[in-house]
Amino acid sequence: MNDRTSGPTRAEREELARLLPAPAERDLPPGRHLHHKETLMQLIDQDGDRATARPRPRLLRPAVLLPAAGLALGGVLFTTLAVTDQGETPRTTAAATAPRGATVLLDRIATVASKSDAIEVTDAQYVYVRTLQAENTGAFGGPVKLGRPGEREVWMAQKSGPVIHEGLIHQDGRYYPIEVGVPDGEKPVGYPAGLNRPTYTWLASLPTDPDALLRRLAAEITADQDARNTPADERDPDQDAFEAIGELLRETLMPPQTAAALYKAAARIPGVSVDSDAVDAAGRHGIGVARDDERAGRRTAWIFDAKTLAYLGERTYLTRDTSMGRKGTVTNTSAVLERAVVDALREKPSTTA
Repeated sequence: MNDRTSGPTRAEREELARLLPAPAERDLPPGRHLHHKETLMQLIDQDGDRATARPRPRLLRPAVLLPAAGLALGGVLFTTLAVTDQGETPRTTAAATAPRGATVLLDRIATVASKSDAIEVTDAQYVYVRTLQAENTGAFGGPVKLGRPGEREVWMAQKSGPVIHEGLIHQDGRYYPIEVGVPDGEKPVGYPAGLNRPTYTWLASLPTDPDALLRRLAAEITADQDARNTPADERDPDQDAFEAIGELLRETLMPPQTAAALYKAAARIPGVSVDSDAVDAAGRHGIGVARDDERAGRRTAWIFDAKTLAYLGERTYLTRDTSMGRKGTVTNTSAVLERAVVDALREKPSTTA
């Protein structure tokens, strides 16, 4: 994806307009879909500065809230990931990319992310993230019963070396430690920073070239799925790369240049498209960067503010009738409310800058 100073071509505009689907979640009020489509087209037409701004390093005081609009945001992996068999060349390369409309949008998002301020996070600190989440409370394998959105707080340890106590979750009025699990009688072995425990320092160490970053993620995910003995028929390199990046956008703090590289890498994944109107768990409308999981019959969209391009949250809904529900049923949704760096577990960020 080449940087350029001129605006998108007419062909790119037409492709982007063609890609704007009607949202599957519900019928929109009159004019809502047109409003978001026009907003997106105006955004793509802007001829802003395309140069990547060098972030201004700053030392963050303990427990000071980081402005949500100024951060490229990320997430902690709690689910099994899958990509390629060992030795298989990842399909997520520049030769096969997302449709042009999604590519243009992700390029704009990457530019915004790269201009946010870099921060300093020490090994002794914790990344704090507060979200709203609505999850499936139905029986396993049965129809979806989406619960009411509830707040969730996480504190993630930032030590680079192996740790046993990875962090803490506060949800539904209770605290849940995040620890390395081992069978009874065995000595626990600490878990190092990496794809399944993405510290700020580890994220900053990732390649900033999008193609190199995709190769690195593919290798990390393949190693993870091999360790879990994930069957070959459950491995989809393109979908798994999209899901891995999505997890990294949810509950971490992201170094600006890493965030920009992740968005540009996502633009190289075939099948990534645009949702013109996506709604997060807080009811905020935005533009979605989405991809269909053909295996599961569902679509996941990362949601961004239509004007600022700040990351808002995520939603997943069914793309066909399944045992989980009818087409269009939302299976889970989230919204990021607050991100910060704090000095201790259970410490919350200051409400004043």
